Amino acid sequence: MSSPIRTRFAPSPTGYLHVGGLLAALFNYLFTRKNNGSFVLRIEDTDQSRFVEGAMEKLMDSLKWAGLSYDEGPDLGGDYGPYIQSQRLELYKEHAEILLKNGHAYYCFCTPEELEAMREKQQAAGEPMRYDGTWRDRDDAEVQANLDAGKSYVVRLKMPTEGETVFQDLVRGEVSFSNELFDDQVLVKSDGFPTYHLANVVDDHHMKITHVIRGEEWLNSVPKHLQLYKSFGWEAPRMAHLSLLLNADRSKLSKRQGDVAVEDYRDKGFLPEALVNFVALLGWSSGTEQEIFSMGELIDLFSLDRVSKSGSVFDLDKLNWMNGMYIREMDAETYAAFAVPFLRQAGLDVSDSEKAAKIALSAQKNISRGEQLPEAVELFYSDELKIEEDAALEVLKGESTREVLELFLTKAAELESLDLQSFKGVMKEVQQESGVKGAGLWQPMRVAITGMTSGPELPVVIDIFGKNKVISFVQQTVDKYL
Repeated sequence: MSSPIRTRFAPSPTGYLHVGGLLAALFNYLFTRKNNGSFVLRIEDTDQSRFVEGAMEKLMDSLKWAGLSYDEGPDLGGDYGPYIQSQRLELYKEHAEILLKNGHAYYCFCTPEELEAMREKQQAAGEPMRYDGTWRDRDDAEVQANLDAGKSYVVRLKMPTEGETVFQDLVRGEVSFSNELFDDQVLVKSDGFPTYHLANVVDDHHMKITHVIRGEEWLNSVPKHLQLYKSFGWEAPRMAHLSLLLNADRSKLSKRQGDVAVEDYRDKGFLPEALVNFVALLGWSSGTEQEIFSMGELIDLFSLDRVSKSGSVFDLDKLNWMNGMYIREMDAETYAAFAVPFLRQAGLDVSDSEKAAKIALSAQKNISRGEQLPEAVELFYSDELKIEEDAALEVLKGESTREVLELFLTKAAELESLDLQSFKGVMKEVQQESGVKGAGLWQPMRVAITGMTSGPELPVVIDIFGKNKVISFVQQTVDKYL
């Protein structure tokens, strides 16, 4: 197409942004930015029975958090608005009337009871359950009489009953469907609202969408949509259908087996850059061994011909690994701004902002997501030392452990204060008097002060603890564990 690239992400406001929706939005965004086009957010809310108050705002917040800035949308406006389908009902009504007038659609007056009886009959006969075209070719006079009588109706699309619908999918290549598999789709429901199919096609045309990039669950809708484009005499956009995200057992990713909402990952302390990087690699390959990508690199490298044709497993372990990589690369100020709120949410004291930042920074190398932070820094908020690791308890069994710790207590008590410099001085004296050095000297001290064989660096712990708490923890070790 020679016209400017225009894509859209068109979620329904039924709850949260699913990570599968994030993948679709991301690929639309990357493709658009790569081609200097426009990325549109459209809210498809014609199914009022599924509408959830506040869901649209949550969707927009999640997209913005992920860094997927759209160029037109409900909160931004644009040349082709409004961008909420329930505000465009008159447009859909006009186009339904065009289809009726041109014979590409028809009124159907079947009652719910008649439709149910139709399905039961087909099921009993072992036939596919579908609308049988009862009102497809009724006499105009009979149709008008029902309209005049105010009978309830829907508007259905006249689908071809023979031949095939063939199209080129930008991900899957040539795709073909036998037309006899499709019944006459409802375009306008009995409440006057359009179905997804009519509204979607009308909006994509009027918003000048050139490329439709969406999940494979919509692949079977393509023949209906192409028939609508043909009926209106419009050129259809290019289409690309993305594969599903899968659980470890290769079932469709669902909330039954873990988190699927973008906001859940945000609230657990996953970084937007990490989640976007991870999701991108679920459905696309750069063709290299590289795994960590900035948004700029994703835009530069992205192409639809490298999008996967098969479903990808959502590997939470890999996401945790990747998020940890991003966390460790954060500068101190950025990390503290990200991490301290997790301490506050856990009810921990962060009134001393400088101390809170130091505490958060002590665990930067040891966490893979923000929600792990309160547990990782528990020792800074406790007056009681807990030694639970088998390895730590084993360290304390060393034959020189008691001597080292008791010497330390004697020397440290004589100090006015304890900082890193004075701590090193005390440890040097302990080494000289005990003759113990290396691991035999330092490992018992680490366990006695932190309760762990690894974790926050000892100088950082001492700086935050100060003299009294260091002495208290070492004394507790001697009294309770030796």
